[in-house]
Amino acid sequence: MVAPAPNGGLRLGLTGGIGSGKSTVAQALVACGAHLVDTDAIARALTLPGGAAIPALAAAFGPQALTEAGALDREHMRRLVFAEPAAKSRLEAILHPMIGAEAQGQAALSAGRPVVFDVPLLTESAHWRARVHRVLVVDCEESTQIARVALRPGWTAEAAARVVALHALLDEARRRGCGEVLLHAQLSARDFYHRSGFTARGEPFEEASIPHIEMFKSL
Repeated sequence: MVAPAPNGGLRLGLTGGIGSGKSTVAQALVACGAHLVDTDAIARALTLPGGAAIPALAAAFGPQALTEAGALDREHMRRLVFAEPAAKSRLEAILHPMIGAEAQGQAALSAGRPVVFDVPLLTESAHWRARVHRVLVVDCEESTQIARVALRPGWTAEAAARVVALHALLDEARRRGCGEVLLHAQLSARDFYHRSGFTARGEPFEEASIPHIEMFKSL
């Protein structure tokens, strides 16, 4: 059973692989009046210098887990998790309850608007699936993913291709575990809003009335 939404509104789960365009879709939904809860942004805030998770992380993983500035050293943690699988569970045991609590607090501020939970690993989490009415996976061609990631600072096309390949099985699992898959190259803006369960602030689905229509066509 899905947990009651704040003020009775729709709860939508949004997920997708690296370079899929998930963030752009999230902003298109915000333009239609949705209230966005970005769990990645919450996690970053928790692990910045002075973040609420820093004391527990330092106690669990030692001072070497922090940068000189006092933030979580993400590169160090990636290496640690790869070398010691149990470290992943310890990290998640600290961060996930904090992320969940903050996400619920932000959702409560929706004032009756539909809530979009942007959660990278949503389809892998029974906890999150139980809190949304609908799950959307944003997807695109693998070549498009690689091209997008390669444009990010510090990335090469070769590195992007390796990362996308590593995420391929996870992306397939996301597709199987969702209610809808949004394929950018194959989905019109009208279909996008119908399938997401949103209307453009209650207006009819006329393309001219859909915010950011040109942005969506360019995905």
